[in-house]
Amino acid sequence: MTDKSAEQLQQQIDSANSYIEELQMKVAFQEHTIEALNEALASQQKQLDDLAFKVSHVIDRVKSIEPSNIAKQSEETPPPHY
Repeated sequence: MTDKSAEQLQQQIDSANSYIEELQMKVAFQEHTIEALNEALASQQKQLDDLAFKVSHVIDRVKSIEPSNIAKQSEETPPPHY
């Protein structure tokens, strides 16, 4: 093997190593991003579950309220001086 071909081979190896390092950094960044997104999604799902439970509870409470004996303004008879 000549010095020139050995030098070219070494340059190709160095280039490949550099490319591999770049890919490893990208994968590490993507793993970090995926983990952060997963945590955010889990948090939002918990909030959604809590809100759904609260809305269900409010609906049950509203359904259990007895209707008022006070007539609506539109159903009231006008006072006698009209």
